[in-house]
Amino acid sequence: MKQVVDYVRASHGYSERRACKLTRQHRSTQRKPSRRDPLTALRQRMHEIVATRIRFGYRRVHVMLKREGWQVGKNVVYRLYREEGLCLRSKRPRRRKMAVHREARCQPSRPNQAWSMDFVHDQLSNGSKIRLLTVVDIFTREALAIEVGSRLRGEDVVRALNRLVYLRGRPDAMFCDNGAEFTGQIVDLWAYHHKVRMDFSRPGTPTDNAHIESFNGTLRDEFLNVNWFASPGEAQRLAEAWRVDYNESRPHMAHNGKTPAEFAEISGLCHGGQVQLAAGF
Repeated sequence: MKQVVDYVRASHGYSERRACKLTRQHRSTQRKPSRRDPLTALRQRMHEIVATRIRFGYRRVHVMLKREGWQVGKNVVYRLYREEGLCLRSKRPRRRKMAVHREARCQPSRPNQAWSMDFVHDQLSNGSKIRLLTVVDIFTREALAIEVGSRLRGEDVVRALNRLVYLRGRPDAMFCDNGAEFTGQIVDLWAYHHKVRMDFSRPGTPTDNAHIESFNGTLRDEFLNVNWFASPGEAQRLAEAWRVDYNESRPHMAHNGKTPAEFAEISGLCHGGQVQLAAGF
């Protein structure tokens, strides 16, 4: 507030008394020097975290600081987060259309019960198009696979799913949209062979598959928009490194700050088995 009074005085030539009256600040507060610790090291560390985790709010920043041993409360982190101008500004508008209720879907209550998959598009440094197949576990929020290729078809989808089934076992349900890669005969045969129920989103309703849409938004903000790829192989290598970091380091607020891997381990033990993370693709 002291800076506001100083700004008013410098910009309009007001006296200190008039500037304090205008900003509703007591003059003794204006004249008394602050004895608050500036917390310079903490502010610098917060800037470093946000520079590499561009979609982190103050809650996730607080989780990361606690992991590193900083003894600081959430309210202090929030105040510094605001003062340093680290607040996220790209807020998506709320949809004001009437909600249409669909029939009850599978609500997973354990790991590996329901997966979700989708495609993300990007391009290389030379302008060539690439596609990324993403697969997530809806209950644990784990990124199970990120498969990169110039052209990914139904055969590539089945190949990736077979690897995951080999490592983790089959899911009961699979959520996806109505893309040709997912509605084709080869994926249908795979689902029939493994007794997996395919749950397709309604056309034009991405909220039916909200978990993968949220993950893809994070993938684009924190990985695709901050990297430049020379080849599909390089994109695959970096995507796998990011996937491991997402599962093992990135706190997820749906799990009270635990990482997806930590939550999967706890949930796997509670349900009588250890959940195995997918190996690199």
